[in-house]
Order: sequence, then structure tokens, then C-alpha cells
Amino acid sequence: MNSHNYTVAGMAHKSSCTLNLETDEEMVCTGYLVNKTKKICVTFFTLLSLGILQLVFHWKKDWRIYCTCSMCPLQKAEILLIKNKFGEFFIENIKIVRLSTSVDTLLRKPSLEADTEAGPGGDAQSTISEDEIDVDESQVLIHSENSSENSCKLVYFEHRKVKYVWNKEKQAFHPLTSYDVATSLSTFYTKLKGLPEDEQKNKQFIYGENDIYVEVKSYKQLFIEEILNPFYMFQVFSCGLWFVEHYIFYAVCIIVISAVSLTISLYETHKQAVTLRDMVAHTSKVKILKSNGSVCEVDSQELVPGDLLIIPSNGCMMSCDAVLVSGNCIVNESMLTGESVPVTKTPLPNPPDSNKDVDYSPEIHKRHTLFCGTKLIQTRHYGNEKVKAVVLRTGFSSTKGQLIRSILFPKPIGFKFYKDALKFIGALFAISAIGIVYTIFVLIKDGAHVFDIIVKALDIITIAVPPALPAAMTVGTVYAQNRLKAAKIFCISPQRINVCGKLKLFCFDKTGTLTEDGLDMLGVVPVLDDHFLPLLEHVDELSHGPFLSCMATCHSLTIIDGIISGDPLDLKMFEATKWLLQEQGKDKVDNMMPTIVMPTIVKPTTADTYINSDSQTPYEIGIVRQFPFSSSLQRMSVITRTLGAPNMDVYMKGAPEMVVSMCNKTTVPSKFHEELHAYTEKGLRVIGLAWRPLDLKLSWHHAHKISRSEVENDLQFLGLLILQNMLKPETTPIIHLLREADIRTVMVTGDNVLTATSVARDCGMIEPKSRIIHVCASPPSENVQACIEWTESDATTAEGYTQNSKADSIQLKTFTEDIPCSKYNFAVTGKSFAVIKNHFQDLMPKIVQRGTVFARMSPDQKVQLVEELQALGYSVGMCGDGANDCGALKAAHAGISLSEAEASVASPFTSQIANISCVPKLIREGRASLVTSFGVFKYMALYSIIQFISVMILYWINSNLGDFQFLYVDLVITTTVAILMGYNGAYTHLVKKRPPGSLVSPIILISIILQILVQIIGQTTAYFLLFTQDWFEPLHPSQDADENILCPENTVIFIVSSFQYIIVAAAFSRGPPYRTPIWQNVWFLISLIVLCMYTAFMLFYPNYLSFLESFFQVYQLGPDHMKFCWIIFTVIIVNATLTFAIEWLMGKAFIKTFIKPCRKKNASKNIYKRIEKEIMNDPDWPPIGQVTTSNCVS
Repeated sequence: MNSHNYTVAGMAHKSSCTLNLETDEEMVCTGYLVNKTKKICVTFFTLLSLGILQLVFHWKKDWRIYCTCSMCPLQKAEILLIKNKFGEFFIENIKIVRLSTSVDTLLRKPSLEADTEAGPGGDAQSTISEDEIDVDESQVLIHSENSSENSCKLVYFEHRKVKYVWNKEKQAFHPLTSYDVATSLSTFYTKLKGLPEDEQKNKQFIYGENDIYVEVKSYKQLFIEEILNPFYMFQVFSCGLWFVEHYIFYAVCIIVISAVSLTISLYETHKQAVTLRDMVAHTSKVKILKSNGSVCEVDSQELVPGDLLIIPSNGCMMSCDAVLVSGNCIVNESMLTGESVPVTKTPLPNPPDSNKDVDYSPEIHKRHTLFCGTKLIQTRHYGNEKVKAVVLRTGFSSTKGQLIRSILFPKPIGFKFYKDALKFIGALFAISAIGIVYTIFVLIKDGAHVFDIIVKALDIITIAVPPALPAAMTVGTVYAQNRLKAAKIFCISPQRINVCGKLKLFCFDKTGTLTEDGLDMLGVVPVLDDHFLPLLEHVDELSHGPFLSCMATCHSLTIIDGIISGDPLDLKMFEATKWLLQEQGKDKVDNMMPTIVMPTIVKPTTADTYINSDSQTPYEIGIVRQFPFSSSLQRMSVITRTLGAPNMDVYMKGAPEMVVSMCNKTTVPSKFHEELHAYTEKGLRVIGLAWRPLDLKLSWHHAHKISRSEVENDLQFLGLLILQNMLKPETTPIIHLLREADIRTVMVTGDNVLTATSVARDCGMIEPKSRIIHVCASPPSENVQACIEWTESDATTAEGYTQNSKADSIQLKTFTEDIPCSKYNFAVTGKSFAVIKNHFQDLMPKIVQRGTVFARMSPDQKVQLVEELQALGYSVGMCGDGANDCGALKAAHAGISLSEAEASVASPFTSQIANISCVPKLIREGRASLVTSFGVFKYMALYSIIQFISVMILYWINSNLGDFQFLYVDLVITTTVAILMGYNGAYTHLVKKRPPGSLVSPIILISIILQILVQIIGQTTAYFLLFTQDWFEPLHPSQDADENILCPENTVIFIVSSFQYIIVAAAFSRGPPYRTPIWQNVWFLISLIVLCMYTAFMLFYPNYLSFLESFFQVYQLGPDHMKFCWIIFTVIIVNATLTFAIEWLMGKAFIKTFIKPCRKKNASKNIYKRIEKEIMNDPDWPPIGQVTTSNCVS
């Protein structure tokens, strides 16, 4: 889009700006003003075209703006033309709201610099650069003569439920943000203590109602929008034309069919909108704290960012995103994560030192954030202090709102098949143009009336481009969706089913997807005097001490309805101790925390257990504070105090490598790495435990304000917790099945790299004899370049391992011998992945191409990996259990969630069977649906061409097919065949070769061209054979074409073409290797047989049913001219033989081999094939045992 510069008072103004740079929602906004002269001209041409011009404008929104408006600077614009990154255009009006207070004081507006560097979720990226601004006169902005008035004026527009406000300094629009951007943690405690009444009212004007409202359009609105669709308008045009030509029966049938189809479509659309509206609709009464300290009850729709929300003690459903600033909450986040495991939310850290203050981040601080749509089960508060949270985001800006937006406005599927289909329809229109020229020539030659010439010329369009084509193409998808539903796989994006037919690679999460959700406690490995003790299977045999106390306290378990609930790992760990968990604790008070009730207490099951033999104080431990688990930090910790003890303690559990990095090195056994490797290589889940007594001076209040980094250091390493995570019984056979089908499998997990590698070997992702190369990357540091160390894992022994700090503390044995390129796989950790992405981007394609295990990956890194694979040309599938996989599930071409929670709405597919057996089912159905779509499309194209040929031949003699002949062909044959053609189920075996994905591939084009030639030869041969018969007398055409229908020429063409429709339907209904054989589609087979028998009956014995003879206007050929009937039937047999032979040949490999040299294709269109070829041709890469460095130094 062209961007124009305007200069006002020394400042450069542009007509456009780019918003949401480098995201899926990136868009260019261009300003326009209504041009009265253009509008008058458009009105004149609208009247002249009888409204057709407005219909064109409805389809091409940008044309409407170009024809009625003039481009102008954004600051003067009344209308915006928006173009997104997918080429779609939208029109939005600029709105103005006048407030009682300055907009700058109400909006948390990011600085100019922040705007310029805005990221995926940030602000606008303007096209104005800083050097274009005259600083001395930059204050001359919007109507500077009345700047005080303009300071209270909010200029904005709304697009897809997101508000974009005018930034005067930037001279561009940017998304309306709140406290989720550039807000320090301390601000939530020092400045956000409730809003004054007037500020709240002003913010309600700015942010709107806190309501995720899904508009349910009336049936009248839906009907108008649907009927204006080009497909239906083409049908309206076709039916109007047929009425003019007196094709009454066919026109009425099409109207009835379209009306039924439209009614069903409107009902389903309305029903889905109502279902979605009812699912997300939620309002309730909430209490907020005002700036004056008063508490008032308001409707949740009135909440605005900055409100101080009081969380009720009995829990509630969150109606906004809010940051917890006091008290704890137990939350069910299944709507977001797919896990119904309760999550503990703790107050946002309040750094006492301003130098340690950091900005709030929804991702980093999600353990302190209450998200909209999640259910608060319980709250915990200390003393009389209320549980409070600062409202962060409301409405569609909230987490739930963004999820609903992704449903309402899905990302377009750039599938080649759909793009090629439009090209093919364009080609059919081109063919109709040739037919129009031919028709005009013939009819002028015959002296036809001008009106007849116009009508018959336009009729060619409806013949060459069948109105039922778009509807017929969805048949295969509808059947596949129903079969998937029967297999308990649910789909919210039917278009993605065809995409599944082209999947070449599948990513899998590990825990809960490949392996069982539950963990089995194998035992513990305590540390004593710098040595590991043997594995102890019975944890309850441990003596009371830090190790057992760590297992009993370092978790986020809670009691809900009398049942201990929480993370499965935490549950297994706590259950192994055989201790008790109590939350009431009302009778337990001590002198360190007077009047304060301890929220959670753990204690041994035996009532007579005391701190020591001399004391009568019960052995009970109170959990004072939790530092919740974070996948990015790979650890959690708790501050506890044992009843009667003089000090508090800190306990930590997490990834062993992470825990050890925070321990005093003298407490870590020298053979830590060997011990860790010995367990992880067997696929066991290993957790590290650590502990440290805290300072005696640490008070309870200080414990709740102390930063995490102050307590998570100089710990004493306690030992290892060993859990077993078994493979699901379905995993190995399915992985083997996918590998046999040449579908690459990749593991993407947050677990330990050696554990993941072991699981990958066990399930067959990595072949037994394949070598595993660990790609261990280190970021640059002072005077040290970023580097990659290539080391090979020895999976058979734990001996000979030496410490390698650059490999995430993984101990590996290096080999220098050459390895076969086809027999190695890369294993990469999330830390290394980040370094490679930032400093070794040129190596990323090779590493991703050979990477099989990606461990310790954060949710964002999973998304990045999927995108890197897609960049190589892979059609990527992703299967996860919903936890931390939502982003990757949405980013993949086909995401399958194994979760039944509401988070499944983020994934195109959801399986109620919680194992990966759904993957091959989905791929098989995708292939069947894709092949069906190809077959139906080819059939509809050939159907239109066959009918086009028939009409062209008959026009030459001023004849045409009769009304009921058209009806028989279009309704009885074509509609029946098109509906039943896609009923074939998916083939049981998953083959290596994927079905074609392009309609313009050489094989498909050659097939269609040859089939067209065969059908032309078939009809013309039969037509000219008629002239060789002694009894035949050519038609002496009447001026009225309707009187020329009942003649031998018409009947021969009608009979032969009717057989051709049936023949091509059978030929294009391919069975194996993607669909079941045609004979298993019983109804389709019966319909073909019945249609063939009846058409043959009309050829040989039409006189037996004379009323049908007159009804179809068929000339009686048999039995008087039986010899000629058999000649025609022979032509049909030959036609059928050639049609089936062509389809059979096009499916053979040697044809593709023969065509390949003619294509002059120098390189593969898929980048991954080129990368693989480069790897295979370079025996010296990767450099095993060596270090690769970058040119970057920190």
C-alpha cells in the first residue's frame, strides 16, 4: 500500500501506520476522508448499474474506499482502511469520546521509545521515524489552538474487539493497553489502592464494559449477509436466467435445494453463536475498594483496570484478569491450561529495594495473576486482612477474551488446495468466455433474436461454472468430521481436516501424551557425607529430618471438599511420606506469629510424634510462604516453620541441574552427574531437593516480603527423588506406525533432556542403532563468544563421563569417529535452543531438521519450534495434553489436544481418548477428505465441461438440452453422485506417499486435460457416427430452439453425455491407498448401477415407457435401430475404458518419473529436502567433539 507524506507546521505526517508488527494481527491502517464529489459519482453509477456497483463494493471493501474517499493524514482521518497480513481489507470509523479529565492522566501510555520497540503484544509500530519530526515544533499536533480541549478528547477506533487509541506524540494509533505494560511491581502496592469515583467513570468510557459479549445476529441479518455471498448471488443470477429461459423445474429445484442448504447453514451458524455466547457469558456482583477506603458492591461489567477487587472467601468465577496483592487463592485454570489440577496463586512480589523493582509481565508473573474465566475455589488470608487483587485487563483484552477472539476471528488457512480451487474456477470462467463468443457467432449466423442471443450467451456461464461447485467440495469434509466425531475426536475448524491429509511431521509433548499422566514413586536417593546412599524404596522409613520435611512441605497441595488436590507429582511425593495435611489450624498459635493462623500444616500420622524426646511440642510444620513452580525457573520453594523451632527454613525442589546450581558446592556429591545420568537414561523422572535454615531474625512479616532470590541461594543439597513415568501402551505402536508411514516424529517437552532421550528411544522415535548428538550451546559472556559443543551420548554405559558445564551440566562422552549422516539425531535443550536462535540462526535449519528431542522447552519455545519447522516447508501437527501446549497447538497446522477441558477451544481438534491413537486416525481421515475433495472437484469440473461440450454441439444446429434433460443430468445424476461420492471411509493402512495437495500439479492437470479430450472425442464420435446411418435425416432447425429438442442428434448427445457423467464419477472415486474401495461405499455403488441401467434403458427401449420418452424428449432409437444403439454403447464402453485407464496411469509412479525431467525443476520446493540433501552431502558435519563459535561477544 502506498504511503503519502504530509507536512503540517514543520512536522511530517503520514497517512498510514503499521500496528501489531511481526504478529498474526499485523495490519496497515490508512486514513481517508469522505470525498463528496466521488460519492455523488458513485451514487450515479449505482443507479445506472441497478445496485450492482454496491454489491461489488460489498465484496471489495477497498474499492468502496478508493471510489468514495480521499487519502489524508491519520490525524485528520474520519475512516480507516485496514489491510491485514493475509491481504484482507476492513473499514473502521474513527470515534471520539470527550472525557472530564485529561486522557494522559487516565491512560498508561507507553513512551515513544517503548512504542517503537513494541513486540508481539505491544503497541503500534509506526511508519514515522524520529528523524522526520521537527522537535522544535513537535508540539503542534491536533488543533493546537485548543490543546486543553483536545487533551480531554479520546480518539480511537475498534477492530475485531480491540481498541486502538491515537498517540499524539507518535502521530499513530496503538492498541489500548493497561497495567500489563510497563508497570513496575511496586506500583501495584504503592499507587493502585482503589480508584476515585470520577476516574472510574472516565475509564469506563475508555475501556468499555467488562463484558465478553458474543454478538448473536438475527436470522434476518444472517440471511442478508449469506445471500450476498458471491456463491449465492451467482445462484440467484443463474436461477433468474433459467426462469427467463423457462427452465422452470430445474430453477425451482435449485431454489429449493439452496433454500434448504441456506436454512441449515443459518441455523447452525446461529446455534454456534448462541452456544459460544452462553459459554462465555458471565456477570456477577463484586466488591471493590475505593480510594477513600470504602467498600462498594458493583456489577462485574463495571470493572475497569486499576480497580481494587476484594476476592470473596468462598471463591468465585473471575470476570477479569487481576494481579493478586494480598492473600492466597486456589484456582482451577482448566479453561486456560487444560489441566483441572488446582493451582495456588500467591501475592505479587513487592520488592523493598527500588533498585530491584522490575516491570510486571503476565507470562513471568502468571503465578500471581488471576485470569478471567478461571474458577477460584478457595482463598486464604491472614488475620483480618482481605484477599485483594488489582484489575489488570477487562473484556476482550483479558486472557479469556483473547481466547474468544481467536475463535471469532480465526487465522486464515493458507492451504494450497483452496487457492488452486479459486484459480481453477477462474479457468472455468475463461472457458465460458470462449463459449460466449462461440454462442454469439452461431446464433447471429442463424439469425436469432438479440434477446435470445444475450440469454443463451449468459447461460453458458452457468453451464461452464456449476453453481453447486463450492457446496459439493465440502462433502468429503462433512463426512470426515462425522467419522472423527464417532471416534471421539472433535473438530472446531473443519477446513483443517483437509490440511491433516498433508501432515509430514508430528510433534508430541511427553508427560501425559506419550507417557502416563500419573507418576509412580520409585524411591529416594538421600545424600550423606557428600555421598549418595542406595535407592530407598520406602520413603516412610526415612528418619525425621530435612529430606522428609522437604517432601512433606515443598508442594502446592490443598484440601478441596476433604480431598487433597494438586499436581500429580506433588501428590505422589506427599503420599509417599504418609504424613497428614491440615488447613484449618485454628487451634495452633505460637509466640512468633501472635493472632496469626498458619494456613497449612503438615505432620506425621502418629499422634505421639514430638520435635525431640525432651519436648512435648507436637512435630508440626507450617507452610508460611510459597514461591510457586515456574516452568521458566524449573523450581519451586517454600518458607516453613516447625512449631516451637527458633527459626524458619526454606525447602526447594525442581530440576536437579537447577537445584544444584543454587546449592553450596561442598554439599553436592562429586558423582552427582553420574548418579543423575544413571537414572535419567532409563527414562525416570528425577527431582532434586535442597534445604537451608533461615536467619533467626527473619520475622513472619518479613518472610512475606522477602524476594525469592534472597532465600534461594547457598542451599544444602539433600538428594534425589526418583519417579517413574511409564509409556502409555498405545505410544510405541503408534510411533512405529507413523515412522513406517514416513511421518517424522519429534518430542517437545519441559522434562530433563536425558529422560526425554530415553523415552524417545523406548517409544521408537529414535532407532536403536541411531546415535544421539547433544547440541550444547552457551551464550556469549564477557570476552567469550557464543559457542556450540557437539557431543555424542553413550546410551549404553554411565562410565567415562566427565563434567561439561556448557552442556547444561549433562555429562556426555565425546566421540571423534565419523558417523553415518542418516543415523544420528540431535537432542537440544531449551537453553541451547535460545542461544542457537539468537546467535546461530544459520545453523537453525540443520539442527531443526535433524532434531528429535527438544527438552526443557518453555511454552514460547514450543511455539518457536513449530514455526521453525513450518519455515522448512513441513506441514506440522502437534499433540499435547493441553498443559503449556496451547500456543503450539494453535500454531501448528493441526493441533490435537488430549484434554477435555475448555482449553480445547484453543486447539482445532480435541480427542476424548487420552492417548496418541487419535493421531493416525486424524491423518487417515484428513487424507480421505483431501482425496475426496480432489475427486469431487475434478468431477464437478468435468461435469461442467461435458455439459459445455454438449451445449456447444447442439447450439450448432440451433438445438439444446431440454428442461427435463438438464434436470436429469444436474439433479438426478450430478447431485446424487456428488453427495454419495465422499461417503467412502478412510483406508485402514497409513501409507508413505501423501496425497497431492495442489490442483495445478502436472499430474492433476494432465489427468483433467486428457479426460476432457476423451469426453470431447466420445461425444463428437457418437455425433458423427449418427450421420453415417442410412435411416438418419439431419435436423432442419426451426427458428424456435425449443422445437428442435426432440431429434436424433439431441438424443445421442444426451445419452452419451449422461453415461460420461456416471463414468467420470466412478473413475474419480478412488479407493486405496487413502480411501476404502468403491464397493464398500454401497449407496454410491447402487446409485451408479441404477443410473447406468436407466440411461441404458433410455438408449435401447425408450418406447416401453412412452410417458418417460415424452417427458425427457428422447428420440426413439431402439429397438428400431438396435444396431446403431449397440454402436453407441460401444463408444460408451471405449470412453469408459479410456477414462479409467487415464486415472490408473496417473496414479502410477513411472508417470511421475517420466514427467519430472520435463518440469525443469532444479531444486525441491520443500526447504527441508534441500537441507537434508546438504547434510547428507557433508560427511564432516556436525563436528563431533568440537566447538563451533559465533562472532558475538557480550
